[in-house]
Amino acid sequence: MKLLLVILLFLANNVGGTTPSRPNIVMILADDMGYQDVGFRDSNILTPNMDKLATEGVILENHYVMPQCSPTRSSLLSGRHAIRTGFWKGNIAPTEEWGLRLNETIIPEMLQRNGYATHGIGKWHCGMYTYDHTPVKRGFDTFFGLYLGAQGYFNHKRSGHVDLRDNYLDKDGKFVDSVRLDLKGQYSTYFFTDRAVETIENHNKSKPLFLYLSYTSPHSPNDAPDEAVKKYASHIPSNPKHRRSYATQISIMDEGIGKVVESLKKQNILDNTIIVFTSDNGAVHGNKGSNYPLRGGKQSLFEGGVRAVSFVSSPLLQKTGYVNKNLHHVTDWYATFQKMAGDQPTQHSKPQLPIDGVDIWDSVSSDLPCREEVLMNYRDHSMIQDSSEHEFLAKQEAPTIDEDLGQLGDDEYIDDDSNDFFVIRWKDWKLFTGAYKVQDWTSKNSLEDAKFDRSDNWLTGGGKTSTGTKLFDLSADPREENNVADENPDVVNTILAKIPGYREKMTKINKRTRSNEGKKEGIWVPWVNNARK
Repeated sequence: MKLLLVILLFLANNVGGTTPSRPNIVMILADDMGYQDVGFRDSNILTPNMDKLATEGVILENHYVMPQCSPTRSSLLSGRHAIRTGFWKGNIAPTEEWGLRLNETIIPEMLQRNGYATHGIGKWHCGMYTYDHTPVKRGFDTFFGLYLGAQGYFNHKRSGHVDLRDNYLDKDGKFVDSVRLDLKGQYSTYFFTDRAVETIENHNKSKPLFLYLSYTSPHSPNDAPDEAVKKYASHIPSNPKHRRSYATQISIMDEGIGKVVESLKKQNILDNTIIVFTSDNGAVHGNKGSNYPLRGGKQSLFEGGVRAVSFVSSPLLQKTGYVNKNLHHVTDWYATFQKMAGDQPTQHSKPQLPIDGVDIWDSVSSDLPCREEVLMNYRDHSMIQDSSEHEFLAKQEAPTIDEDLGQLGDDEYIDDDSNDFFVIRWKDWKLFTGAYKVQDWTSKNSLEDAKFDRSDNWLTGGGKTSTGTKLFDLSADPREENNVADENPDVVNTILAKIPGYREKMTKINKRTRSNEGKKEGIWVPWVNNARK
């Protein structure tokens, strides 16, 4: 009996107490990757390295993100929901004068102040109209990649101007912005991987490492080396158009992830490293990626837009080789990494704003529940101020700018949707209310059956607008086919009662101002100097 009591006490004291202390962290993002477009979900796309990491680690079945690039990245980095950061309205367009506010403490800044070496590679898309909004000014020791939301994989241009740079502080602490025109013609996914491997090889092991590897794959444009298409995608049907190049982009990224893991092994630091992989949103619906069996895709708040392909791999996990069905949100990684780093926010001069994420390590590592609610998004256009003054900056005139989509195609929508809505998951219930986009379904490994309205509003995400209140029971209806609001009025009323609480947290934003001043002699550069702190 005494032995049993000792065992029970041991378990009580140790279950949930497994947070690693100051591990290396490798955070890998894909860009617009479909929920089904990995081998471990029976896709015809070749992803052997991700398959191994996921199946030998932990597959996160209910890991939610935002339905667009900038909102997900800002929420990930800040630990705060888009209703707080101001990204509830959507993406940052290249000419827009706003970004992730400077009073936000973000992951690299938090880790850097706790002794981490911090390196960013790939896509930023959290604002670049001032240098103060760019990565090295926000806590990264180095940054190699693009400030904007997308670019050509070979020419590294957005709207005809190059956006590829090396940023760092020189030996005198001076900020260096080196635009890499010399890399023209080289495929960006390859050199992002090469830089990641180089960073790991040169890492000073006296410090823990934070590597933020934010690939642009498989976002448009549909660039892929011909030899790689033959190697990775010759077995994939040529219809729909661009499916082969999309698949190749993913397979090249997968190859790069394999090289990163091998580098961690060679440097003998893998045993104390946590690798987190997620896409920033689902694939564009009815285009070239598949979110099967989920409904909808990028730009929509149906599961295919916001339930990302995600997994965690690490020798530090307590339980591995399983599918984790607990509820998680992209904001949770800030709180999780903060605890691992031993950060004490009250001991720093910069105040930490309230965070929305929760520490999910025990949920991921030991399969313990951690939350029962995830806000998908909340839009209320009465929270947009009629002002031409953008955050932290002096007032300027707001010229009308015609946005040039360049070669990016319809992945990179200009989101001027004026609808108001509230969408949330509570337990297994998911509620939509207001006016919101409706997208349908794709079939497995094929997009021929996708129902997708490209008529008048394709630039704002495709799909028709629906109004009213809908309720789905995801435990019985993961494809969101059956509206059960009328049968469950108590559930509807319980969820609707949450709206005022979320509105209290909502940040007002100013009407977006735009300028072409960032286009200088064929290069994108920040164009406003007087940032307020």
